[in-house]
Amino acid sequence: MKMLQQFRRLLSSDALTKRQKELMAKGLPQKKTIEGVKNVILVASGKGGVGKSTTAVNLALAFQKKSMRVGILDADVYGPSIPIMMNLHESPFVHDKTNKMIPLENYGIKCMSMGFLVKPENALVWRGPMVMAAVNKLVHGTHWDPLDILVIDLPPGTGDIHLSIAQTINISGSVIVTTPQKVALADAQKAAKMFEAVNIPVLGVVENMSSFVCPSCKEVTHVFGETHQLLDNVEKLGSIPLEVDIMRNSDKGTPFFVTHPESKVTEVYLNIGQKLMSKFLSPTDL
Repeated sequence: MKMLQQFRRLLSSDALTKRQKELMAKGLPQKKTIEGVKNVILVASGKGGVGKSTTAVNLALAFQKKSMRVGILDADVYGPSIPIMMNLHESPFVHDKTNKMIPLENYGIKCMSMGFLVKPENALVWRGPMVMAAVNKLVHGTHWDPLDILVIDLPPGTGDIHLSIAQTINISGSVIVTTPQKVALADAQKAAKMFEAVNIPVLGVVENMSSFVCPSCKEVTHVFGETHQLLDNVEKLGSIPLEVDIMRNSDKGTPFFVTHPESKVTEVYLNIGQKLMSKFLSPTDL
């Protein structure tokens, strides 16, 4: 019992926090800018299954609607979602001059994913170093030029991929996606703490699946309750309801933002996109 108490004190101590930051910064390569990319936005969740990739796709389209040149990098090498959501299944060609992969494009969004390079039914059984090399290839081995905003769809959690990207690339900011459920919020808070530890600003949190509107009677049901606290000291950017067509369109590869341009949900995505752009773009770029 005494040893357990000492261990708990160690985990909660300021000294441990300081040591963690020192280890994160030790021996790191200098951060690099992705060639041809002006701004990089990370979309994270902590918990899986909260609609992070769906949010990343629709936010990218919202940025594009604001006259931005936009790309999406699918950094989830084990479970890529972008090929299905963007209806892209070909293999990328190689640029003649730069010898980099040419991103596939749909709906005006440039996309790169490990899902373009391996068969959909194949599982990647890779250890950390191979994963890091693959992510680095997707990031710097893609001919993005020119892009105003690159949205990086991170895998769930706070693992090696997150730290590698956060510590080696110049990042404009991060967005956290969560449902207003206690178990999801707990992991979302950890994601926020991770970004804080590596000095990446958390621009806000998107509350996904916040409510359900009955398609028949239009009654609004707050699935996780009407009142809840999201993340400490993080601005709430907007709330996305649990909409059946969002799921259906994601599975079909026809993003909701494209198929329902006049809907209230699309308006929410646009408002979130505008809020984010005001945080990381200069007034002259807006």
